[in-house]
Amino acid sequence: MASPPGSVFSDRTQAGALLADRLTAYQGRDCVVLALPRGGVPVALPVARMLGAPLDLLFVRKIGAPGQPEFAIGAVVDGDPPQVVMNKDVPPRLAAPGGYLETEIPRLLEEVDRRRQLYGGGRQPVPVAGKVAIVVDDGIATGATMRAALLGLARQNPARIVLAVPVAAPEALEPLGDIAHEVICLRVPGDFRAVGLHYRDFPQVSDAEVVAALRDAG
Repeated sequence: MASPPGSVFSDRTQAGALLADRLTAYQGRDCVVLALPRGGVPVALPVARMLGAPLDLLFVRKIGAPGQPEFAIGAVVDGDPPQVVMNKDVPPRLAAPGGYLETEIPRLLEEVDRRRQLYGGGRQPVPVAGKVAIVVDDGIATGATMRAALLGLARQNPARIVLAVPVAAPEALEPLGDIAHEVICLRVPGDFRAVGLHYRDFPQVSDAEVVAALRDAG
């Protein structure tokens, strides 16, 4: 991890360029850059360009508890094949009844397929087995989504997992080091509060921007 610079990032593209500078050791390696859409995509594009690596998307869909969809009992992580990561700390009252997961998981996978069709014309995920997988987002607040993403990715047997983000809350970032082989974070402020506060320009990333980034990355 880096000691934090003294100012906010101009935008996601600038943050991505700074991350790319920290990842030059992976030039010439067999890498795949995986962005969490949508906010992670403009951060990941400069990284993929610098490495000459393919840019792909890593979708994570929360499996909500029956009757309380905001409480995650697990997640479906995109990949070849997709992976299901279950939360081990689910209160008994929120446990999924018989048949729930058999219905919910296919529904979430259909949504992942729909988004792949929207963003990449239905192209299949880039295989990561035996490669360096560099996972990029625009920031980490709670770490729950990223944790599921990394656990699901690990089951696809990459040679190395590198987590690269511009900014993260310290309490969220530290546990992720138990899953990723390397964690690169440019800012780890004690008064984190929210990802967007660490960017001067932090608009919502549009679907069109995601499509354009994938096209520009080749």
